[in-house]
Amino acid sequence: IPFHDSGAVESFRPSDGYLRYLKFQFWLVLSIFDVAVTAAWLAMLVAVPVAGVILALPVLVVVILPDLVAYVAIHLRYDTTWYVLTDRSLRIRRGIWTIRETTITFENIQNVTVNQGPLQRLYGISNVIVQTAGGSAKGPHGEDVLGPHAGVLEGLDDAPRIRDLILSRLTRSKSAGLGDEAHHPDVRGWSPEHIAMLRQIRDRARALAG
Repeated sequence: IPFHDSGAVESFRPSDGYLRYLKFQFWLVLSIFDVAVTAAWLAMLVAVPVAGVILALPVLVVVILPDLVAYVAIHLRYDTTWYVLTDRSLRIRRGIWTIRETTITFENIQNVTVNQGPLQRLYGISNVIVQTAGGSAKGPHGEDVLGPHAGVLEGLDDAPRIRDLILSRLTRSKSAGLGDEAHHPDVRGWSPEHIAMLRQIRDRARALAG
């Protein structure tokens, strides 16, 4: 989805490269599992042919069924991941059976960074990490560990631009306070309406006194 920093609501999703990235991890892990199960079954078939024949169907189910379930889950995870930017907050929505939504207001954001690993670089994607007050902690070796109040926008092919978009809205939000200035002409003093009302009260008070 094209971006323009107009202050309007922007919604976007991970890129197609993120789906290919998830599939690669899926095939890598399950291939190792499938090879291990198949090798064990072949060894049993050689050592105890009768037991190997009996277990042929269960082994086939164990090898194929998890692959199908995981493959569908990957597509569902990709299809149900959304990111939404408003004038005041960032919303991260993901989940398959349980929908999880995280809303981070710009007033609480402390840092926005782009993270990319070697495998992500191969697929042309990066993560945008949004850290808030109390959103990170130190691990056992002194490394930064994301806490429950941090947000991760995964699988973006234009992560630097989205980071800059968040930072621009963060700057605008902080410079405008909570955004109420647009609805109140002069929050630091009396508005013209207030002054006019005070004058009316003064004039009525003088009339009653006279």
